Amino acid sequence: MSLYVFKRMLALIPVLFGISLAAFLSMALCPGDAAKISLMALMGAEAPPPAAVEEIRHEMGLHRPLPVQYLLWLKRLCRGDLGRSYQTGRSVAQELAKALQASTILAVVTMLLTVLMVIPVGMTAALNKGGFWDKTTLAGSLLLVSSPNFFQAIILILFFSIDWRILPVAGYGEVKNLILPALALALTNAAISARLMRTSALEVLGEKFITAARAKGISEQLVVWKHALKSAVIPLVAYLGTQFGYLFGGAAVVESIFLWPGLGRLLVDSVRSRDLFVVQGCVLVIACAYVLINLMADLLHAFLDPRVRHATNR
Repeated sequence: MSLYVFKRMLALIPVLFGISLAAFLSMALCPGDAAKISLMALMGAEAPPPAAVEEIRHEMGLHRPLPVQYLLWLKRLCRGDLGRSYQTGRSVAQELAKALQASTILAVVTMLLTVLMVIPVGMTAALNKGGFWDKTTLAGSLLLVSSPNFFQAIILILFFSIDWRILPVAGYGEVKNLILPALALALTNAAISARLMRTSALEVLGEKFITAARAKGISEQLVVWKHALKSAVIPLVAYLGTQFGYLFGGAAVVESIFLWPGLGRLLVDSVRSRDLFVVQGCVLVIACAYVLINLMADLLHAFLDPRVRHATNR
């Protein structure tokens, strides 16, 4: 296992280098003059003075050759210096830390809700193949997959916030503000995950080791929820790993609807206000979060399925 972890960590180095290069180029190669765009966003003027533009250009280091700009930016990045936001005046690192905390809370709760829904629903559907519960699960997952998460968010607001007045429409800072956005994202994830769990459980329940366990007289509940479940969740772990990483940047619409101050919403707001350093920082953090989370999912996958790490160590 240690050799597998070492190889996966080693393979991460060129990936992180590529991410840093992509994040740098996202601002360096964007259309227009980055210094002029930043100054226009700061002053709200359509035609800022040329002297002010030149001063900002030197401050941002844009007068240097592109390779030098990248090396200097990489040096500042290693110190945790991502520049300052031209909208708030605060450092980009502070803006990202606040948004990353909010996104992490939302992503973790979303994954917990997804797992709590998917495992019992998928296993029960597999145990009742062709029955009412199985057909209901397939129909419900198809309905949820066909509707975007912002539509589900609106439906949840109509019922829980407007009609029943149980939960607030939007906000941040309290547990009750977290329930609706996490549920809106979890429903979309659960739609595909439940079908994946059902298919995986059906395959595992037909394996020889399950037949042998039943032949030994082990109770059906123990066979299903201990022996079969451990193998059935392996494909689910790989899929939820990608979805967990997606939540750090791909939940921008839901975050905007519920006014949740996560990375996705920060990225959208920064693009709208042309706050280039924040946009660059968001791209960097979201990409790194996605890669690191998928690494953890791969390690968990290898832990649950020894065949993965043995095949890699050959």
